[in-house]
Amino acid sequence: MTTTAPLTVPDFGDEATQGRKLAIICSKGNLDMAYPGLILANAALGEGVETHLFFTFWGFDMITKSRMHDLKFTMLGNTATHLPQGLGGLPGMTAMATHQMKKQIEEIGVPDVPDFLEQIVASGGHLWACRLSADMMHLDESDLYEDVEDIISAADFIEKTNGAQLLFI
Repeated sequence: MTTTAPLTVPDFGDEATQGRKLAIICSKGNLDMAYPGLILANAALGEGVETHLFFTFWGFDMITKSRMHDLKFTMLGNTATHLPQGLGGLPGMTAMATHQMKKQIEEIGVPDVPDFLEQIVASGGHLWACRLSADMMHLDESDLYEDVEDIISAADFIEKTNGAQLLFI
């Protein structure tokens, strides 16, 4: 992991964003579903909105050290690829689709998931892991990305994000 200088979120003096909160629940860990939450969090932080991400169930793959660098994209069951569904089940298709998606992401200058998480934290975002998911997967803090603030219950997350706009991805 490369070391980058912390990002500074500009203050444009916009009173409309002061006191706003955004809570994003990241429940999916495939490559194509990791980015919507990260992009929205980054946009919110750029607008000065207090931002919290809660990783639960398969979204845990985004913050688990052993998996976060190797998220996959599968065509199987994904009609948005506009390709025949039978192709997705062929050997090697997930690897090919993942490679192609990573290439496209890199070409437009979007960081990979670990770097994006680092950028979000450097901009003031908060990362939280779900207690139930951690227990189910037999994971603890040592298994998680170092910038995850804590493993907390869903009730704790709701309390921390009281009054926030909530997105479930």
